[in-house]
This record gives sequence, structure tokens and C-alpha cells, in this order.
Amino acid sequence: MTQNTVEETRTSVTILGLGAMGTALARTWLAAGHPLTVWNRTPARAAALAAEGARVADSATEAVAANSLVVACLLDDASVEEALAGTDLAGRDLVNLTTSTPAQARARAEWARERGARYLDGGIMAVPPMIGVPEAGGYVFYSGSRELFERHQDTLGVPVGTRYVGEDAGFAALYDVALLSAMYGMFAGAGHAFALIRKEDIDPASLAPLLADWLVAMAPSVHQTADQLRSGDYTKGVVSRLAMQVAGMPTFVSTAEEQGVSPELLSPYFELMRRRLSEGSGEEGLTGVIDLLVH
Repeated sequence: MTQNTVEETRTSVTILGLGAMGTALARTWLAAGHPLTVWNRTPARAAALAAEGARVADSATEAVAANSLVVACLLDDASVEEALAGTDLAGRDLVNLTTSTPAQARARAEWARERGARYLDGGIMAVPPMIGVPEAGGYVFYSGSRELFERHQDTLGVPVGTRYVGEDAGFAALYDVALLSAMYGMFAGAGHAFALIRKEDIDPASLAPLLADWLVAMAPSVHQTADQLRSGDYTKGVVSRLAMQVAGMPTFVSTAEEQGVSPELLSPYFELMRRRLSEGSGEEGLTGVIDLLVH
């Protein structure tokens, strides 16, 4: 089989946006033999990909016209609308990997349908160095048309893994932000931990493996939280009662004060714990705090 024959069996892809992520995606598709058309607002960014075999379109309109499968990986939702304004999307399969909110994704799906396009939204759970490296564990959440996802799953899975999360076009963005929000909470806790030892004769590198192991050990608690939310029984399986945890909070605050560390990363959560204890049962765990966050 000749190289041309191999390429003919692989889906042609258009990618709009050649930032770090868009370029990483493009290179992986090119390396796998997918005919690729690229467009970027700043044409110079396309030069390296042209040398690697990509066709460079002079405009987004030309890029969209080149292939049925169009992948957008732009700065934000407004950039998607601006780039695609005036383009003919009829009959196109638009996969939007641009970071957005759930509401923006739902509105963009309707916007695409009104223009005759089929639509998938994506939330990328990876950084550019993870693209094209399966063992790195990255993946993309997809939501929207299941038929469209199944049609292009093999192609979309070339750069990074795929996880379909539902017909609601907003779900990919929601899962994306939910996981990243948990990540920032972890970073906040880890940051406070390192701050506590900052002025002591303790090598941060000695705390790091202990901290990593502890976070891994605590991670399975999310399954208990999910089970309690589903059942409505916030006392189910609890071993560390809310009342006990609230009673222990002054130790955390006093330790921070002694170490010259601001408690501001912990204080909001501690306040929610106090509120939940005053409104609920001291026998439950921490799941009830979630209900205080939901308006």
C-alpha cells in the first residue's frame, strides 16, 4: 500500500487556532498521516506545520471549506464566533475544543445547528506536552451529538484519549471545570502545607512525597461523597464526624498563626463547616457543605 493510499483512508482534518495546544494537536494528526489544513490569525505560526506537510489556509473560510471535520482550538468563545463569522458551516462537523462555560457551549451548539453544522464540544484534560503521549494519561471530554462523536472517535482519539459524557453540549465544559476546580482546591491545600514549614529547617523536598502520598490516600473519599449525595444520607460510612472536625479547627488556625502563615486558604472552608454544623447534624461528614454552596 502506498503512502497516498494510506492517507486516503484517514480522515482529513481542519484545525483553527495554532497556539501551543492547537499546534500539538496538529502535529499529532500529521504524524499519524491525516491530511491537515490549518489556519491561524497570525500566519507565521503556521510556517513550521507547512514544512511538516500541513496545508495552510489564507482564511478561516478557506480552512472550513477544505474539510468536513473542523476542529476549533481558539482563545475563547468570542474568538470562535469571530473566526467563523461569514463561513459556510452547512454540512460541516464542528468540534469545538475552545475553553468555555457550559452555557457558552450550549449556545454555541445551537448557533452551529442554525448554520447547518453538526456540533461536538470538548474539554481538554491535558497540557500540550501530554498530546500524542498516550502514557501521559490525558484525554478530552466530549459532549453533544453521540452519532457525531462515534463517527469521528478514532480520529479524535489520535492526539489524546476521548471520553464522551452526554448529549448535552454543556457537559464537557462542566466536567472540565469541575475537575479543574478540584485541582485548584488541592493546590490551595498543598500551598498552605508548604507555607507552614517555610520558616523552619525543613527541606520542602522531604515534605513533598509525604504530601503526595497523603493526597492519594484521601482521594478515594470522593466515592463516599458521591454515594452520600445519591442516597441523601450524609451520615453513611462516616468515620470523622463533622462535630469532631469542627472541634479540631482551632488547632489548624493556631498553628498557622504560630508559623506566621495566613489561614486565608483554609478559613472559607472552615466557616462553611461551622455553618453546616449549626444547621445540620454533627454525626454527618463533610458532604453537607456542598449543599451550602448551591444557590
